[in-house]
Amino acid sequence: MTLEIVLVLSILLVSVVFLVTEWIPMEVTALLVLGIVALTGLVTPVESLSGFSNPAVVTIWAVFILSGGLTRTGVANIIGNFVMKLAGNREITMIVVIMTTSGFMSALMNNVAVAALMLPVVMDIARHTGSPPSRLLMPLAYGTLLGGLITQIGTPPNILVTDFLRETGFKPFTFFDFTPVGLVVMFFGIAFMALIGRHLLPKRDLAKESTAARKVDWQSQYDIHERIFHVIVPQGSVLINNTLGQIRMGSILGWNVIGITRGNRSMMAPGPNDALQEGDSLTVEGRIENLDELKNWRQMKVDKGKFDLKDFFSEHIQFGEVLIPHNSPFVGTTLNFLDFRNRFQANVLAIRHEDQIKRVGLQDHPLSGGDILLLAASEDHLMKFEKTAGFDGLHQVTVLELASVYRLHEQMMLMQVPEDSSLEGKSLKESRLADALGTHVLGILRDKDSVFMPEPGEILKAKDRLVVEGRLVDFELLKGFEDLVVDRQAEPEDISSLVSEDTGLMEAILAPGTTLEGKTLRQLNFREKFGLNVLALWRGGQAHRSNLRDMEIRFGDALLLLGPRNKLQMLASEPDFIVLTQTVQEKLRWEKMKISILIMFAVLFPVFMGWVPIYIAGVIGAAFMVLTGCLTMEEAYRQIEWKAVFLIAGMLPLGTALDQTGAARLIAESVVAIVGPFGPNAVMFGLISLTFLATCFVPTAALVVLMAPIALNTSTNMGLSPYGMLMAISMAASASFTTPISHPANILVMGPGGYKFLDYVKVGGLLTIVTLVVLMLIMPIFWPLVP
Repeated sequence: MTLEIVLVLSILLVSVVFLVTEWIPMEVTALLVLGIVALTGLVTPVESLSGFSNPAVVTIWAVFILSGGLTRTGVANIIGNFVMKLAGNREITMIVVIMTTSGFMSALMNNVAVAALMLPVVMDIARHTGSPPSRLLMPLAYGTLLGGLITQIGTPPNILVTDFLRETGFKPFTFFDFTPVGLVVMFFGIAFMALIGRHLLPKRDLAKESTAARKVDWQSQYDIHERIFHVIVPQGSVLINNTLGQIRMGSILGWNVIGITRGNRSMMAPGPNDALQEGDSLTVEGRIENLDELKNWRQMKVDKGKFDLKDFFSEHIQFGEVLIPHNSPFVGTTLNFLDFRNRFQANVLAIRHEDQIKRVGLQDHPLSGGDILLLAASEDHLMKFEKTAGFDGLHQVTVLELASVYRLHEQMMLMQVPEDSSLEGKSLKESRLADALGTHVLGILRDKDSVFMPEPGEILKAKDRLVVEGRLVDFELLKGFEDLVVDRQAEPEDISSLVSEDTGLMEAILAPGTTLEGKTLRQLNFREKFGLNVLALWRGGQAHRSNLRDMEIRFGDALLLLGPRNKLQMLASEPDFIVLTQTVQEKLRWEKMKISILIMFAVLFPVFMGWVPIYIAGVIGAAFMVLTGCLTMEEAYRQIEWKAVFLIAGMLPLGTALDQTGAARLIAESVVAIVGPFGPNAVMFGLISLTFLATCFVPTAALVVLMAPIALNTSTNMGLSPYGMLMAISMAASASFTTPISHPANILVMGPGGYKFLDYVKVGGLLTIVTLVVLMLIMPIFWPLVP
């Protein structure tokens, strides 16, 4: 074993660990691999970058755009509506029709796009037939994966092995070479799901079904009624005439006001500008026991004396102003969205725009061009703003300016943590003081170890004096919450009563390619931006109903939304979300449908005839999708799954290094030595099984890049044809059924279907075994291993 082989195998092992654990993003791992194999001399610098111009990579992003063009012009919707007519009411028929339709669509379109497109269709089928979505959505995801096996462009693994054959001097697979094997595998996969798999799919507890028609029951699925109650605004309350935005009930108590009843009139999904009046009955979703937290905050002792800015800040904290220019990337975002405090290590104390100064509610205030931010930070962190893109004109502010321009001394308070307080021992973040008081804690005064600009993890101690930037009136608002009267006589709210002619209830999930994954609802300023209430979030088979504002949204989460129907319609047009009903889907470009079909035909026909390579035809077709208006350029960019592109382009040089250094040959010789004596079929069985197992952890595209040279060298060493081996590897990698993380299509349906991890293991594991058996039986028929 040479030093080069040891080196490339070490890189392979470390990269697989990082891909499995995702300690860093997968595409970053791939780019690091690209750089390392070049720096170590395993491949030349030109070879290390060749992945970005690789025909397989070009084909993949071109197919993403072509698929998007068919989607945006309504081609796929026509097929979806046809499915609804064919599906009927029998579960077995619905599963067969859904899987067959999504499968054939995935033969020409990206399978994640097909799953996203068909998701609202299948949800509507579930509602119309009274079937639980959990009985239909996993078959939808598996149908798209099975259908991708049928053609050369059906999945990235098929594209990759085709190009690998071309690069290694073999005749590449043609468009329909995958079809015979793919159709047989798809047939048995659908048969398994229809006859056996569907009996393993989860069902909701029938005892919770409360509607006679057995339609989708939001209340039983999300248990919303357990968290809905009523509170009354009493006479003389300090909350009277304050808007919902001003009192910040969501930040302070984690309560979501979903309705206001005033006399005989009810207002559902009120906005942040709606004011409270005496006697208002608020329909609230949240935990009643959160009122107990008020006692913790009300225990704080407030020093109402004057606060001398000069004595405290001159030595430890500097103040400065920075301008948000009109071309700043921060325009339109909020401090919460930017995670400003952690990102820049500075607190924003005020926002000045011309003659207006805003001191409260800064975290959710959209930034505008021309805004001037008043910052408090250490001198080192403040100076960094001079070189930070997006900011202009750092100006250090004197104590005199703080008092005369910003009147900051009027906004400063000293608050003391009393002895035996329940806040003692909690971190600043856990105490939620900043949320409760709408303030910044700028310092903690102690006898010996005072802390300035404390981190969220700083632990509070008895007798701590907190230097707080805020208003006493905000502290006094807490008294208003204590005075709210819980109406315990009111019946628990039926969620159906929240729906009216003007107010609707809807589920939505993050769309593939979204930029919002990992953001919280607070960072997104969701309620203010979209005018909708998030009642619950479904994740991993469990409903979450509390503290949703601070939960990071993940791909596959389902959000239960309440709001005006026109606002729900607007959300449907947002490219970052998929609404799970067709009634509010985004408007399509129906007039471009014939053009998109013609473009797709013009791409595929010369490929069928062997006149033009698929990657050239795909690029030209993608360009014409934009030129003819089937897609805008922005939509085309969004259709491309950039993570997959960078992952494949970054890992391809490692595949080259495995081949050129002899590492792939060494692994192949080991495989032959272990299972070779049992014959060619045993070798193929071993490689397919290894690929199936690896799909549970390693991204399919990266897996094929690594397995292809091993399979080719194994075939060469045994004197076998490489075609059957490579096609089997490709199909095994594409058939990622076993876990939700195996493929984005699986994650996409996880939230709406209410699935748990083990549901995929149970159903997908058996389907994987079926696929393995079918491949072993039919591959020698269509692609014999022995020439």
